[in-house]
Amino acid sequence: MVHSHGRFVWYELMTTDPEAANAFYADVVGWSTRNIPTPGSNYSLFNAADAPVAGLMHLPDDATRMGVTPHWIGYVSVDDVDTSVARLKQLGGVVHVPPTDVPNISRFSVVADPQMATLALVKGLNSAQGQPDMSGKLGHVGWHELLATDWEAAFAFYSALFGWQKADSHSGAMGTYQRFSVGEEAIGGVFSKPEILPVPFWLYYFNIDDIDAAAKRVEACGGQIIYGPVAVPGGGRIVHCTDPQGAIFALLDRRKAVGYFTSAAS
Repeated sequence: MVHSHGRFVWYELMTTDPEAANAFYADVVGWSTRNIPTPGSNYSLFNAADAPVAGLMHLPDDATRMGVTPHWIGYVSVDDVDTSVARLKQLGGVVHVPPTDVPNISRFSVVADPQMATLALVKGLNSAQGQPDMSGKLGHVGWHELLATDWEAAFAFYSALFGWQKADSHSGAMGTYQRFSVGEEAIGGVFSKPEILPVPFWLYYFNIDDIDAAAKRVEACGGQIIYGPVAVPGGGRIVHCTDPQGAIFALLDRRKAVGYFTSAAS
């Protein structure tokens, strides 16, 4: 069991075609879906081995008209949403959706960091202390990556907001890749994005057991490969993709990884 403050605890796909997205991720990742009755909207759960992994919902038409494209968003658990939102604004972040209650489920807020990468803050039943860590299980999110304009400024912001700590880092053709941890567990990495990418964003990696076969399924099902498959430090293999509606996601094969994705902070 783990304390959830500062950890990603939920994910949602906002898309223009939920039915097509449902079929795509079922084939690529192996998820099943279950519809959840919600007032005024259709909401489905992606499940891995009957455990909920993420939500699926239609991207509102007014958002589409404003230029919002299909995307994944991650929810970070906080001890108090209102206090965290106030702190975020002090640190230069932006609030897209103010603290809002979902009756009997959670209180959340959709925000952006000072470089405009979007995520959500949440406190609720699914983010309570004592939830088991599923980050190593097939079909679950195993890594979180921020492609920032300035990785050092971005890390300073999140460290001040969530208490994230630096784990180890390495340098390569893309510059410095800095891993970050919650407590003793590394949960993600941050680096400065290539200039060709227009905006900073969070990228979520879903655990699979054969990266090459999964990459072939992505293309066979109408998605596109952006980068990879490629080995990364520590022995894991990754691939960056878009689904048929254009949402960016990544896949992670941990089978040959040696501690890199879970080692303690240094």
